This record gives sequence, C-alpha cells and structure tokens, in this order.
Amino acid sequence: MPTEPTDDELELIRRSGVALRVGRLSLSAGTGSYRVKASMARMARALGVDRHEAHVTLTEITATSHRGHSFRTEVTEVRSVGINADRLSRLEALVSRLEERKVRDGVETTVEEATAELDAIAARKPLYPAILNALWSGIACAAFAFLNNGGPIEVVGVFVGASLGQALRRALLHRGYNQFGVTMLAAALGAFTYLGFVTVLHDVGAIPVRHEAGYVSAVLFLIPGFALVTGALDLAKLDFSAGVARLVYALMILTSAALAVWGVSAVVGLQPEPAQPLGLDPGLLLALRFVASFLGVLGFALMFNSPWPMAVGAAGVGMVANVVRLELVDAGVVVQAAAAVVALLVGLLAAAVAPRLRVPRITISVPAVVIMVPGVTAYRAVFHLSDGQTTDALAYAVQAGLVVAALAIGLAVARMLTDRVWAFER
Repeated sequence: MPTEPTDDELELIRRSGVALRVGRLSLSAGTGSYRVKASMARMARALGVDRHEAHVTLTEITATSHRGHSFRTEVTEVRSVGINADRLSRLEALVSRLEERKVRDGVETTVEEATAELDAIAARKPLYPAILNALWSGIACAAFAFLNNGGPIEVVGVFVGASLGQALRRALLHRGYNQFGVTMLAAALGAFTYLGFVTVLHDVGAIPVRHEAGYVSAVLFLIPGFALVTGALDLAKLDFSAGVARLVYALMILTSAALAVWGVSAVVGLQPEPAQPLGLDPGLLLALRFVASFLGVLGFALMFNSPWPMAVGAAGVGMVANVVRLELVDAGVVVQAAAAVVALLVGLLAAAVAPRLRVPRITISVPAVVIMVPGVTAYRAVFHLSDGQTTDALAYAVQAGLVVAALAIGLAVARMLTDRVWAFER
C-alpha cells in the first residue's frame, strides 16, 4: 500500500520546486549550465536543503534535492531559448542575498518568501519596448558595418535593415513561431532592406555606385554570441551535454541566417566578398574604432535587455578590448591569437567591473566579446558551401571556428585566474 508523504517530505517537495524554478528562470534567460547549477544549489542552501545536484542541458533540467534521509528528483523543460540580462542580474542578486543571510545569520528562507521574490522577477516586462529593441539592433549592426570597412552609406543602410529585421524577429518570436524559420525571415528582410535602400539611392542619383558590400552586416544581429560563448565555457567546465547542445543550437541559428543570405545573394547576383579598407587617416580611424566598438557592444547589451549601467559597463570593456584586437591584427598578429589575448583581457576587466556594478560577470563579458565573434566569416562559409565552393567554405569555417575557440579559451583562462571554482575541478 502506498503511504502518505510525511510533513518533512512535503516540505522538501516545496523547497525543491523553488530551487528548480530558479534554474528554469536562469536557463530561459540564456546563461550557461554551470551558472544554472550554481544558482539552484545556492537557493536550495538558503532554503535549508542539505544537498542539491542537477543535470542541465540547453532546454532541460533534472534536479535532485536531499534533506535528511529524503530526496526529491524533478525534471523540467524550457522551450524558449532567449537572453534576458536583467533577469540574470536579479536572480543572481536574489540568491546571493538569501544565501548570505543563511550563512551569516542562520536564517532559512521560507518557500513563501522565495516564491514571492521569484514571482516578481518572472513578471517583469522587457526594459525596452519593441521599437527601442529594434533600434539597439540597428546601432550594433551599423557599428559592425564600419568595423567591417563600411562607409557612411553602408552604415546607414545596415542600420535600417538590421532594425527592421530585429523588429520582425521579435514580433514573430513573441507569437511563438519556430525560431529557425523566424531567423531566416529576419535575415532575408534585413538583407533585402539594405539592398533596396542602396538601390533607391543609386537610382535617384544620390550615390554613383551601389554600395552592395554591407548587406551581410545587416544580418549580424542574428549572431548567437551568447550561445557560442556559454557553450564553449560549458565545455571548459567539462559539461559536455550542455556545451555541445548550445554549440549545435548556435550552429543551426548561424546556418539558418546564412542560408537566407545565400538566397538573397542568389536572387540579386551578389557574393559576400570582403570590403576594401576606407583609407582613413590613422588617427581618425583609431578614434572611430573606439566609437564604433563602444556603440556596437552597447547596442548588443541593450538588445539583450541589460539595464543601462550594465550595458555601459560592458560597452566600456568591449571598446577597449576590441580596439586592442584590431590594432593587433593590423600589426600582423594572427587573428585567433589576437582574439585569445583580448578575450583574456575582457575576462579580467569583467572580473573587476562586474562586482562594482553588482551584476553577474557573464552579463559584462559576453556582450563585450560578441562584437568579436566572426559573424561575417561564418556567413561566408555557409554561403560558399551552399554555392558548391567547398574549398573556400572550409577555409572560412576553420577561421571562424578558431576565433570562437580562442575567445572561449581567453574567457576561461580569465575565470580560472580570478575564480577558485573554475581553477579546481572540485
């Protein structure tokens, strides 16, 4: 005969559910599995759970809570993969405060108190309306366009195309449409809008030639930078199930966007070839690189729903690091070596900046390195593969893969140097 659970077992069930909810909210906000596990364990500790263990993938969590001789195992699924830096910051602040109170004062958090706090966090609406979210995307991609040797026409055209593409993407995702299909539609809209913009200017005589080279930059808002970086960091923590899942997800997003770019290219008869340098005065070029790098990281951070202080902090770190990277490459340093060096710099700067802003380090470091992810190179790899140019596709794919790996290595080494949890396996 089945027996009724005791009061202690019922209480463990309630506390386990709260810890699992923290994990579900964290995972849906886009953080890595190592951070999801840590947040759940800290909340469980604050609730008086003796031990908490979890297995986390891209969309699923299996967690077990232990208290005395009882244990509770639960499974949950997160179907929406997105990024919400504001939610990550608030969850980190909550679990840190409750855990500190438990350790310092011996006061356990009640289920009712934790549930009320989590309800408030889950109910928070995005910090910025749809039109501003699209604007941040346009600013970030316009900065990308300049850093990819685009001139004023390319920058303006990319701003328009990326803004409209992100507006469509957000509207469709909020209505529950398939993410990969939405990615292809948003990429096609961004690229076609850019090409339509420069074609109209050319036809009315405003510009002597069509500035076609910037249309790839108009879809760079689709780069899954968070997934690429957090997936690689999960692998660095030997969490292969989560790391591989995140990297596969990022690859599918990249492929979806790149196939749309290839389709646009086939329709209009273009190839995403690299643009020629603008030939600016070195002093002016350096100054504009600082401005573009700051605005690029700022745009991405705000698009990730970061509060302004967090976004400005990430932009400051990313500005310094990206300009250093560009100068190293201009000086002849191998691209992936330059990426590893500046990612290490980003990690060390984030370790100093994040505690002062009282935000998770990932919300500073990841937006700062997203602008360094070789999105244009990755798109060219898929384009040439779709076009049957296997050798060119392989060359671009290897280059993009090496840079992403170098960025992850730099961030991982920085964490090992500044965080004991990362320095030791146990």
